[in-house]
Amino acid sequence: MSSAPRVALFVTFALAYFLSYFFRSANAVIASSLVRDLGLTADQLGLMTSLFYASFALIQLPLGSALDRYGPRWVTPSLMLATVFGCLLFANAQSFATLALGRSLIGLGMAGVLMGALKAFGQWFPRNRVATISGLLVGLGACGGLVAATPLAWLSDLAGWRPIFTWAAPVTLCSALSIMLWTRNTPPGETWQAASAGGGLHDILADLRFWRIAPLNFFMLGTTLAVQGLWGGPYLVDVLGLSKITAGNVLLTMGVGVVLGYFTCGWLADRFGTQRVIIIGMLVFLASQTSFLLPAEFPLALRYISYMALGFTGSFTIVLLAQSRALFPPQMSGRAVTGVNLFGFAGTALLQWWMGLIIGLWPRDSQGHYPQPAYAAAFLFTAITTALAVAWYVPLARARAGNVTETRSAAS
Repeated sequence: MSSAPRVALFVTFALAYFLSYFFRSANAVIASSLVRDLGLTADQLGLMTSLFYASFALIQLPLGSALDRYGPRWVTPSLMLATVFGCLLFANAQSFATLALGRSLIGLGMAGVLMGALKAFGQWFPRNRVATISGLLVGLGACGGLVAATPLAWLSDLAGWRPIFTWAAPVTLCSALSIMLWTRNTPPGETWQAASAGGGLHDILADLRFWRIAPLNFFMLGTTLAVQGLWGGPYLVDVLGLSKITAGNVLLTMGVGVVLGYFTCGWLADRFGTQRVIIIGMLVFLASQTSFLLPAEFPLALRYISYMALGFTGSFTIVLLAQSRALFPPQMSGRAVTGVNLFGFAGTALLQWWMGLIIGLWPRDSQGHYPQPAYAAAFLFTAITTALAVAWYVPLARARAGNVTETRSAAS
């Protein structure tokens, strides 16, 4: 078979994931503009930004069933139409409610991109190549986070955030059409085996291995995107007194770490073992969060290093998704992966909001900035909860492949 269809499949989904990563990360840079233009409080900003991930999470289980039944060629671009309308609402919002609705629709539309890609890759690529191809996809797609750092800060200062989201609508529409027109659910000569709408989900939820992975994805992805997508930017401005451009530079470094992590985590897992890579990565992930507890006087170079380390190890969530896919048969893989992914984006939605509630317990100064203890308390919360999730995952990490005894109900 010619490689052209596989290339088209990969490129179209990579471009869509680029947009998804741009949208999820953008608020960290334009947060001050949103606060200024619409008078948002910290809890409103956190809640509104988290709605991207809340809608993302809520659609995961029906999304998994739809992908198993109808395939990514139709499901992914159909959902992306919600993002088109969400961008237009967001760009023209004059109130918190409209802004929140637009943000929710943007998240809903992007929910099927990565899950659709993983489902498609399982059909089109050899089993021993799926993790590597998936890592390459998210590595390239995560470049959207780089664009949502310094380049977005520069463009926002030049043109404003509203025109950016107005133009994002037709770009998203073109991306959706490209998936529909240039991809297929299966390679030539193979018949699409549609799974039934029901069944399978109970078996997934009754497997304790699933519950070892899901909480770790909740705090791992949740913390990473809470920092990159929102609170990492205000922290740099409020606590360190950095300009929006300089803060964008630091977030750009985190984005570079994310991209490097996505490019390498699949190879590391294949070479050294999934569980070992996750455990070591999580130790670095936890250590990098301690920089947020340090006084503002510490060197800025340390912040660059910690942001990059947080992004690099936070990207290892793709290994968790690959691990969950391998636990279940192909006709259930869509539901298994989206189940774990549900926890990741639910974690992002809730952690962004909870961090806003914690930060909001401290009063702002005359310039509207929150103090260092407010952010320290929020990041201490994420560090402790992530450590608990790592401890819960350890029994699965210690179990040898093919000799896992925790395979059935968590209640048994």
